[in-house]
Amino acid sequence: MVKEFTIALVGSPNSGKTTIFNDLTGSRQHVGNYPGVTVEQKTGRKKYKDYLINLVDLPGTYSLTAYSMEELVTRDYIISRKPEVVINVVDSSNLERNLYLTEQLLELDVPMVIAFNMADILEKNKDKVNIELLSLFFRAPIVPTIGNKNKGINDLLDAAIKVFETIPDRKRPVIKYGEEIENEILRIENLLKNKSDSLKPFNIRWISLKLLEQDIEVLKYLGKTLDAKTIINLQDLIKYSISHLKNVTGYSPEILIAQSRYGFINGAIREAIVKEDSSGISISDKVDKILINRIFGLPIFILIMWILFQIVFKLGDYPVNWLNTGLNKFAEILSKVIPAGLLKSLLIDGIIGGVGGILVFIPKIMLLFIVIAILEDSGYMARAAFIMDRLMHKIGLHGKSFVPLLIGFGCTIPAYMCGRTLENKNDRLITMHINTFMSCGGRLPIYILFAGIFFPGNSGNIIFSIYLIGMAAAVLVAKFLRLTRFKGEAEPFVMELPPYRTPTFKGVFIHMWERTWLYIKKAGTIILAISIIMWILFTFPRIGDNYAKNYNEQLNNLNSSYYAGAISKDYYNNEILKIDKEKAIEKIEYSAAGRIGHFIEPAFKPLGFDWKLSLASVSGIAGKEVVVSTLGTLFSIVKTGNSQSDFKSSMAKQYNPLIGYNFMIFSLLYFPCIASMAVFRKEAGTKEMLFQIGFTFSLAWIVSLIIYQAGRLFI
Repeated sequence: MVKEFTIALVGSPNSGKTTIFNDLTGSRQHVGNYPGVTVEQKTGRKKYKDYLINLVDLPGTYSLTAYSMEELVTRDYIISRKPEVVINVVDSSNLERNLYLTEQLLELDVPMVIAFNMADILEKNKDKVNIELLSLFFRAPIVPTIGNKNKGINDLLDAAIKVFETIPDRKRPVIKYGEEIENEILRIENLLKNKSDSLKPFNIRWISLKLLEQDIEVLKYLGKTLDAKTIINLQDLIKYSISHLKNVTGYSPEILIAQSRYGFINGAIREAIVKEDSSGISISDKVDKILINRIFGLPIFILIMWILFQIVFKLGDYPVNWLNTGLNKFAEILSKVIPAGLLKSLLIDGIIGGVGGILVFIPKIMLLFIVIAILEDSGYMARAAFIMDRLMHKIGLHGKSFVPLLIGFGCTIPAYMCGRTLENKNDRLITMHINTFMSCGGRLPIYILFAGIFFPGNSGNIIFSIYLIGMAAAVLVAKFLRLTRFKGEAEPFVMELPPYRTPTFKGVFIHMWERTWLYIKKAGTIILAISIIMWILFTFPRIGDNYAKNYNEQLNNLNSSYYAGAISKDYYNNEILKIDKEKAIEKIEYSAAGRIGHFIEPAFKPLGFDWKLSLASVSGIAGKEVVVSTLGTLFSIVKTGNSQSDFKSSMAKQYNPLIGYNFMIFSLLYFPCIASMAVFRKEAGTKEMLFQIGFTFSLAWIVSLIIYQAGRLFI
């Protein structure tokens, strides 16, 4: 039985598309005009094996943006007529320009075969092309052809038939356009999703993308299809989205989308094609030859990050000290005007000691977010992902996994959700499991606090080392999981390399402020609530007269000796402070929090942690920032003065640098927070969530045990 289907040929002008069309149809073709337009239409037929193939040669076009009549005709034919197969004819000697059309065909989700025409020119240039890899990137078979020599034509037809027969099984990748554009696409999709039936045969995501590009033809179509209220809401949303993107990036959506497409194409070419002839390369390529060099790329990346850490943590010391001083003054004023009692303790010890201990780190966090925004907006962060891609391949992952890992440096929750972009289940689960070791913003206050106390002259290097250890842990755990629980090869992925851009002040500021505001809101809501809860646990039950010692008798004896002239004023004051501190410690140990801390202390004692650090570690399950607020509340209650410096000096006296560094490592290695685990469960299931909790906590305990016990041999 003869099967009949239609093939549409699409390609750029001068790609050899018409030559291939002629090879396929010979003299059996018809030339006319498309209805209503003066654009030439060529059609023909081909009998091949058990198939009758209708062939349509669509107008030559560089893109599908519908700026010209040729583009409009080609796009409308593909969307409305829905040919069973599209053969995209590509001039393989000019891939960057030609593959732009290919990428837009991907967005339309058409069943496609790519004809690598003029393949002989590639051979002359001695370019080594990994056809299979490039085919995987574009999710379409690639067939080398030489149209003017009638070579590869039968292979092209065989590939088209295979695509025709397997259409239900085809999968198309979705090109990601970066967080800002993707957010706006999602807004438009949400507005249109209830209208999907009336928008057929269009893809909702494709329509959203075209609206951001201000495609006039799509706007006209929607104006005829949707109701007036939806159109008004849609126009307002598009206006807002375009304005927002311009404010944040300094560029129009059309430019940003085009740059993302070329970034995808450049990444694909870089991965799959080794060019022997490097003459005439662009400035961007020349810079990339250094920054993403296979030998020097990683050391340069590490050096850049080290320099930025030094800048962030040395420059950030000044505003942190100013905020610290301001909070101390505020606490002193409150302590003078509020009478002694529970309210005073709640405000000074619970809220200022807890939340205030978090807020003082905002300047350094803001600086870090500024640095990250500059790296992202300049295009270097994508290069960092490309550099890490080589390392990822060695541990059984690929560069696409590095994207959620990068997001994990801000917050693990969206990083877990970003794992959805990974099509392979094993890749997705491994990436989610190792995201724990990316130091999220919640851990940063712990690092800043402990590094500032125990390594005051070298805090930048110490914190940088924690980040490196986290990345090393991710590498080792990924390798371990790939060899044990999640065996198999990672899917290939193309790294998108956008052009270098000069970051705009407004864009950097908006990115920084959005992230900082989330941190401030968290400090003002979740951390405030937990700080109050921790204060309650530290305050109740009240000890009353159940002290182990008779402190009143000690005070009376001390007063008698002082007024009798038997002891000096300095000795008297020191003893008073010592008695007050002992009373405060007994109060805390008698409290619910103290009892919990002493109960769990034996499990943490081998790591060098006393009951206070043990309790702080467990409180970090609620959120890593809570570790600092818990310690702030605890040491504020036990304080011998009213300032943050007393809190830090008390910790410096009680612990040593080994314990401080080990506590940072422990905080790095166990799972981020309970909220992130809820998201983990939603994305990966209860079994994987329980594995994540148990595995990371066990790993943190074992590594910290080794560090502390080994470190004791050298101190």
